[in-house]
Amino acid sequence: MTIKEKILAEFKINRELSVKELVAKLSASKQMIHIVLKKLLERKVIEKLGRTPKTVYRLIEHKAEGIKPSTIPDISKKKQDFLKESFIVITELGDFLEGVKAFDYWCKKRELPTLKTLDEFIKTKKKYAVYYDENGMINGTQKMLKTYNEQTFLDEVYYLDFYAIERFGKTRLGTLLHYAKQGQNLFLMKIMMNEIRDKILKFIKENKIDAIGFVPPTIRREIQIMKYIQENLNVALPIVDIKKISGIIPIPQKSLSKLSERIKNAENTFAVTDQRKFDKVLLIDDAIGSGSTLNQIAAKLKNKHITKKVFGLAIVGSYKGFDVIRDI
Repeated sequence: MTIKEKILAEFKINRELSVKELVAKLSASKQMIHIVLKKLLERKVIEKLGRTPKTVYRLIEHKAEGIKPSTIPDISKKKQDFLKESFIVITELGDFLEGVKAFDYWCKKRELPTLKTLDEFIKTKKKYAVYYDENGMINGTQKMLKTYNEQTFLDEVYYLDFYAIERFGKTRLGTLLHYAKQGQNLFLMKIMMNEIRDKILKFIKENKIDAIGFVPPTIRREIQIMKYIQENLNVALPIVDIKKISGIIPIPQKSLSKLSERIKNAENTFAVTDQRKFDKVLLIDDAIGSGSTLNQIAAKLKNKHITKKVFGLAIVGSYKGFDVIRDI
């Protein structure tokens, strides 16, 4: 038997194997194993799971349902472009799909007719389009004022997209943020950053922002998405010093359902320790749920006379009623 035949025989017995296991079972060199695995990957006989050094290979027995080139015959170029800009799917196997392929997969998983559902998706997106301004941003200032009344400390608040829309769930940006954050996935963070960087920089320039504050994370992760945004935004402005001061057990905002609990949590979770003075400060967060985190930090900035005007900006948020986002 050739080394390839031996490897395939092992996969038929075990289905999932690492390079280390194959070396031990076949007494072959690691280099030779890698060469054969590369060829099997190219032929789509096996698939690679995980990231180095925690990588395993799996024999492909059946393709995941719906993950195949779209066979939609009569979709227009305009609709294809629309889907490419607005629809992605992260499958249960971790595959990244976008555009027509993603939408076809999403419909097949739900046993929905693709073309008819696409027309409904376009109609739904048009319904939400009225909330975007000329810069493609959502202004949540009035909704914030209705929520907090005289206790509103943010002068203006915006976000780049909705987190989710009715029936179709997470938006493209909502999906990127969710899986990038939860999976600490640099590949998705990079895609997301490429889509939001120019909008944020334009906002900073047009509003003459002279300092930025990044909301620090509550939960510890190896790769913090807010830190990644800060480093890759790479803007030459002072960074306001905001610290996390939670108790023994950190309580993320998403775990609290009542507005009063969120306000209290934000008040006691973050501290502004900066002593400098600025004209306009921009606070950036990954998502707006109730808005209490940004609003309470804005209150601390104003109470310390660090600035008179505070803008809030989130990557995604919920517009209607500032519905609580629970799963980011």
